[in-house]
Amino acid sequence: QVQLVESGGGLVQAGGSLRLSCTASGSPFSMIVMGWFRQAPGKQRELVAWISRGGNSNYADSVKGRFTISRDGTRNTVYLQMNTLKPEDTAVYYCNAVPAYDNWGQGTQVTVSS
Repeated sequence: QVQLVESGGGLVQAGGSLRLSCTASGSPFSMIVMGWFRQAPGKQRELVAWISRGGNSNYADSVKGRFTISRDGTRNTVYLQMNTLKPEDTAVYYCNAVPAYDNWGQGTQVTVSS
């Protein structure tokens, strides 16, 4: 069964940066598209960035130009570098395959203060 462990969240002021990490085990990591999702209070979970096994990345319009997704196949890890953070980026961030596996990790909380 796939296990996903996210880390790197925290409290940051608007304009600041954070780098999230996600390690996946039990999956053919190098063969699948990986993505970062987020869920803000009272809202549905949304996909914000995804990266193909070849390294091609795509972003939701809300984060384009500010977030960068990357992956390290040797570590089964996917990263999300988040710059110029805004209060509306506040959410719990999760990684998963795209399309997502049924099971999710615990996520990592990102809080951006104004």
